[in-house]
Amino acid sequence: MMNNRSLNDTLAYNRRAVRHGGAVACLALSALLLISLLSHRASAQESGIPIGSTPLATAAAETLDGMPADLSAWIGKEPIFIEFWATWCPNCRELEPQLLAVQKQFAGRVRFVGVAVSVNQSAALVKRYVEQHGLQGEQLYDRKGFLTDAYDVPATSYVVVLNAKGVVVYTGTGGKQNLAAAIAKAF
Repeated sequence: MMNNRSLNDTLAYNRRAVRHGGAVACLALSALLLISLLSHRASAQESGIPIGSTPLATAAAETLDGMPADLSAWIGKEPIFIEFWATWCPNCRELEPQLLAVQKQFAGRVRFVGVAVSVNQSAALVKRYVEQHGLQGEQLYDRKGFLTDAYDVPATSYVVVLNAKGVVVYTGTGGKQNLAAAIAKAF
């Protein structure tokens, strides 16, 4: 069984290979993500960007309409809830009802940002999903994996909460996270 460090190293290698057009790496990444999701080993603070750190504010992505975007417009100015997700992710779907509830509960007090990973999906597919499911907040597409790398994302359904100073106060993966409690740590 892989430990978290070797899994993270393998995922990072595969993300770089996928960005360079490696179809085999894409299949390997999908298999590793499935193993990670099924193992239920990753939970809050076991992997990803460390609690107490300040992430790179300038890691670039794009809007679902293809315009350049980065998180620097919000980091250090307000609490931010970020979910790294995919349309095909079962844990993301499991979190979705809770996500919609906290988006209403914390509207106007927390910036919600969805970062769709680019593996096996397109910006157009993500845009349709967002519209059909009523997801709120900023929705970004991480075509080149810059945000995924900057936040050391271990798997989809990865949530990062930053306080108003831009400091990471929570990280977690999986469909059974307590999103309201995670957001409360930002205040």
